[in-house]
Amino acid sequence: MVARKDPVVYPPDMASIDLNLQDMIDGLEDEFLVVDTEYRVKFANSAMQDRLPEGIRSPVGKHCYRIFQGRDEPCSTPLWDCPLREVLKSGSLATVIHSEHLDAEGACQKYVAITAYLLRDSTGKINAVAELRKDITAEKQLDNQILRRYGELSALSQISAAVSGLWDLDAILSVALDNLLAIMNGTTGGILLLDEQTQTLCYRVHRGLSGKYITEMCLNVGEGIAGQVAQTGKPALLEDISLDPHAAKPDLISTEGLRAFISVPLRAKEKVLGVINVASHVPHHFEEDDMYLLSSIGDQIGIAIEEAGLYDQLRKERENYRRLARYMLIAQEEERRRVARELHDETGQSLTALSLNIQALLGVARISHLGDVEFQAKLEQVHNMTVQLNSEISRLMKNLMPTILDGLGLVPAIRQYAEASLQPLGINIWVGHEGMEKRLPLEMEAGLFRIAQGAIGNIARHSEAENAAFKVEHTQDELMMQIEDDGKGFDASRPVEVDETGHGRGLFGMKERASLLGGTCTIQSQSGKGTRVIVRVPTPSERSYYAKDKSDDSR
Repeated sequence: MVARKDPVVYPPDMASIDLNLQDMIDGLEDEFLVVDTEYRVKFANSAMQDRLPEGIRSPVGKHCYRIFQGRDEPCSTPLWDCPLREVLKSGSLATVIHSEHLDAEGACQKYVAITAYLLRDSTGKINAVAELRKDITAEKQLDNQILRRYGELSALSQISAAVSGLWDLDAILSVALDNLLAIMNGTTGGILLLDEQTQTLCYRVHRGLSGKYITEMCLNVGEGIAGQVAQTGKPALLEDISLDPHAAKPDLISTEGLRAFISVPLRAKEKVLGVINVASHVPHHFEEDDMYLLSSIGDQIGIAIEEAGLYDQLRKERENYRRLARYMLIAQEEERRRVARELHDETGQSLTALSLNIQALLGVARISHLGDVEFQAKLEQVHNMTVQLNSEISRLMKNLMPTILDGLGLVPAIRQYAEASLQPLGINIWVGHEGMEKRLPLEMEAGLFRIAQGAIGNIARHSEAENAAFKVEHTQDELMMQIEDDGKGFDASRPVEVDETGHGRGLFGMKERASLLGGTCTIQSQSGKGTRVIVRVPTPSERSYYAKDKSDDSR
């Protein structure tokens, strides 16, 4: 059993007030309507009656859909759902949003929230539905503004991420243009870059424009809308570019069907680097807020263009450095060969002849008893010094360019050098190889040998190792050389730096030589856990290898 509520008791000073329901509801700013289950109006406040067509004094007794919406039947989708039908179906309060007054472009100019609830008689039977209609256009517009600003911030964030995370200019421009068109609900636009030498603007990336338009719409600075924007550095907003007398190539614009048009400069440090255009096939499509957004994005793109140019310049300088360093290393290797050859052909042979002559002279002196004992001892000392000098010259020649590298190739040269450098220190040597049946290009063999030479020198000077292993593997596309020792190791996580004393130049030189060969040199090491050097270098195809051999032979 439902408890009855106590009757409302008004204060004495309100007892004389005549409470009129019509006056109270007419005082509402919102529209109020009561409709029976047959869609006939039973009551409407003054705000609702203001919507009556001219000539109709009262809506009571008339169908709501006919008198207020001008329809011949109750409202239904796709226009909107009828709140009366919804509340009768659910038996509870219902709220629907209606959009009204669509403009020529289909944009909604007014939003109404309709809250409907059932009215029952004293027996509890449903006899009508009350509707409270509230204009929520301002709230919807605010919501749309918030969503728009969120989209703008999201687009700016993505463009910023592209600017900071990408180095490829075309990728940056594509991301910027796609995000910009998405936020402006557009499908047509493009970015033109300025050629400083020719002072022309041409499309670099574009969307929704024909190939003919892109090819022919290259403008001089000052020509057309985009050319004027590039010249003045000021943005332009046109309601219909097809009607503008300053537009370049109006026939192309007409063929593309372009109407509303925005063009803003791409600037970096007040220098115009290009122009971004966004167009619509409908006039009056853009607002000043769109131009301000486009200008903000244009400034970011301008910075990206400048940074991409600097990066490209740095890349070219790096390529020039690599090319120069490569030529220098080639010249260095050729000079090593020349010096080693001269030491062998001239100095070495002269020392050998000198040693033989001294030995013969010493033999004659002993047989003929020429000179005293002290003279013969001095002569023998000179002979020994000559033999030792000849041995040092031979060692120097091997360090400059081991003849075995030219004769037998990379692996035998590494084995010979490792044995000569490490075995006298008590370090055991293991050398393995796979896929090394064919010789590598001379330049590659020399570079890899120098890397191995540097690693062997580090093992000999610093590692205190007992064992060292060398492995060379040659696949179809890559050569991998691995050098490993079980010595004391070091902290390889620190960046390789060359100090004023030259410390660190060995590791730096190894990495740089691998880089000049188009590969990488990775050094893995921890204190007490030894060191591993892994070199990976791409190898030329067999065809290019033989072609290089022919070109080398022809020089």
